[in-house]
Amino acid sequence: MEAWRTDPAFAMCRVLVDGADLATFAGGPFDVRAVVATIRPETEHGPALDDVPWGNFPHGDTVREAVRQLYTDGGSVREAMGVLCGMCADDSRAAAAVAVPFLIPVATDIHHPHRAEALGVLAGPARARHTGVASRGEFLLHRAGTQHEGHDDYDDYGVEVTGYPAGWSVAAARAALTTETPALLPLLHDSDPATRIDAAYALATTADLDHTVRTALATRLITERDPMVRAALVLATAETTRAHPHPPTTTWIREQWQDRTQPPEVRLAAAIGWLCLTDEPAPDALHATVDALATGERAHAMGALPWMTAAAGAGEPGLLRCVRRMLHPEEPEPNDDPWAPLP
Repeated sequence: MEAWRTDPAFAMCRVLVDGADLATFAGGPFDVRAVVATIRPETEHGPALDDVPWGNFPHGDTVREAVRQLYTDGGSVREAMGVLCGMCADDSRAAAAVAVPFLIPVATDIHHPHRAEALGVLAGPARARHTGVASRGEFLLHRAGTQHEGHDDYDDYGVEVTGYPAGWSVAAARAALTTETPALLPLLHDSDPATRIDAAYALATTADLDHTVRTALATRLITERDPMVRAALVLATAETTRAHPHPPTTTWIREQWQDRTQPPEVRLAAAIGWLCLTDEPAPDALHATVDALATGERAHAMGALPWMTAAAGAGEPGLLRCVRRMLHPEEPEPNDDPWAPLP
C-alpha cells in the first residue's frame, strides 16, 4: 500500500481527482502524448525500451516488462500481451499507449515470430472504453482529437479507473499508429487473413485526414475474397468514415447491406456500419436482412472480428449484442452477474 502512495504516476492521478488543473501537466513528463511523441526507432530492433519514463504512468513497469518479453522472447509472450489487453479492457490505457511504438516494429516485421501477438493488441489503447459497447450512438465512435481554439476534442473522454485522463491515452496511441500508417498499410495484403483483419482494425483508428487509409481499404476490397476479411474492411471503412464523414462512402455502405450477392458477413457488417453513420430510422429492409442473417452460429463465427469481440458481454456474442442494442434498444440487458445460475 505504501508503494502505491508514493508512486509518482498515481500521485499525479490523485491530484487530478482532487481538482488540479489538467493543463498544468500538458506537455510534461506525465503527459503520455508528449512522451509517445518522443519515441523514435533507434535501432533495427525498434526504440530503446529503457529510455522511456514508464514509471510516470499507472502500471508502467508491468507494461515495460511485458514489452521486454516480446522483444527478448522471454517467458510467455502470449501471457505478456494478455496483460496489455487486460489493461485496456479494465479501462487503464496510459502505459499501454506508451507500448504502441514498441509494438509496431514487431507487428510489421514479417519475420518476427510474435508479430501476430503484437498486432493483435496494437489497437486496444487507441479505443476508449470500447469493451461491451454496442449501441448505435457509441459503437465505432471515433473522435479525430484535433485541437482548436484551446479546446481538445479528447477532453470528453473522462478519466480511466486510475484517474488518468482517458483522452490523453487514446490520443497518444492513435498518434503513434497514424505516424506509422505507411508501415501498417502493407499488412492489408498479408497472406494470413487474421493479419489482414487485425491490420484493418488498427488502421481504422488513425487520423486519416488525407483519406489514404479509406482508399487503401477500398482498394483491398476489390481483390479480397475471404468473407470475414471483407466484413472487417467494411467495418474499418465505417469507423474511419465516422471520424471523417464522407457521404458517398456512407451511401456505398448502405448499398452493401442491400446487395444480396454479398456474403452474409459483409451485409451484416455493412448494416451495423451504416446504422452508426446515420441518424435515419432503420428501414424495414434492414430489419429483415439482419433478422434473416444474424443467426447464433454466424454470431459465433463473426467473433473472429475484433470489433465483435470487444462488443460482446454477459455471454452475449458481439454481433447479437449490436443487433439488440441498435435495433431493439428497448429490450433489457442480459444478466451480467457471473455467479447467477444458468437458465
